[in-house]
Amino acid sequence: MARTPSPEDILTALRRVAYPGYTADIVTLGIVEEVAPTAAGGFAVTVRHPSRKEATLKQIAARIHETLAHDLGLHGLELKVHAIAPELGEETGRARLAGTKWVVAVASGKGGVGKSTVAANLAVALSRLGYRVGLLDADIYGPSVPMMFNTMDERPRSAGGQSFYPIEKYGLKLISIGFFVTEKTPVIWRGPMVMSAVRQFLHDILWGTQDFLIVDLPPGTGDAQLTLAQQVALDGVVIVTTPQDVAVADALRAVRMFRQVHCPLLGVVENMSYFICPDCGERDELFGQGGGAKLAKNEGLELLVNLPIAAEVRESGDNGLPLTLAQSDHPASQAFMQLARRVVEAMPQA
Repeated sequence: MARTPSPEDILTALRRVAYPGYTADIVTLGIVEEVAPTAAGGFAVTVRHPSRKEATLKQIAARIHETLAHDLGLHGLELKVHAIAPELGEETGRARLAGTKWVVAVASGKGGVGKSTVAANLAVALSRLGYRVGLLDADIYGPSVPMMFNTMDERPRSAGGQSFYPIEKYGLKLISIGFFVTEKTPVIWRGPMVMSAVRQFLHDILWGTQDFLIVDLPPGTGDAQLTLAQQVALDGVVIVTTPQDVAVADALRAVRMFRQVHCPLLGVVENMSYFICPDCGERDELFGQGGGAKLAKNEGLELLVNLPIAAEVRESGDNGLPLTLAQSDHPASQAFMQLARRVVEAMPQA
């Protein structure tokens, strides 16, 4: 007599179902929400609606039925669909993230301002101050953490079901969509799938007990930002900009979005503020002057730090060893340490 499959058996089988057009499977991507036995002796599989295209959902449903029938001989299957509003996601309220004392997001209004570099070095600097730190790369379309920490070939270890252990490197716990897709695979997702991935990274990763979770958000004011704001109680947001007007204008939109969803703003980081000539020591403001300070003043925020332009910052990120670790006495590293201290000072006391 054949053994009745368990929910774990079903999840294992569903890990062989790739999302249409991708190599990643529907369990890893968070499409499978729940597997539960039914009163009739069968199983119900609940999936999040992953696309506005009904054809995509039908294709996934067909693959689920085919896989479970072929692998487990399971025919009495009930498939439930959990629809997600594409604009704002689920209204779940904001709760503290279990095991994490403080959650801090690093955001920007536009790309190319060095937000991921700031997030990575802030996480390292907090760790150097003696705190236990996790770094969540929520930039689904342009993940940077695997390269910046030299973990491109590593894959998170499954903890059973939809749960995973984060990658550990340099004393930090790391998670990124880059750990689940190949380096050359583009992530071409609609909003609901982005929101699902952010939710899974928050709640299905076994972060353990830690002081800080630093969240590297994608640029702009889209699905990832809204999902984070809805899912957990943020203790602060750091806004990264460069001095020029176009970057400051976009950063202002980010400031006002986080205010609109009632997230506390810690202040502004002005990156690429100035360049010191290594030969003559002359200081040059290549991208203008005072943009971050002006933004902070006009919005009633603090200018947390001015970060210089330095080739070593770029080189260390490309080499997989953030500058704050690679050259702790570098002026930029000292600036990142200053930023970390200011973030700590701004945290609410537990």
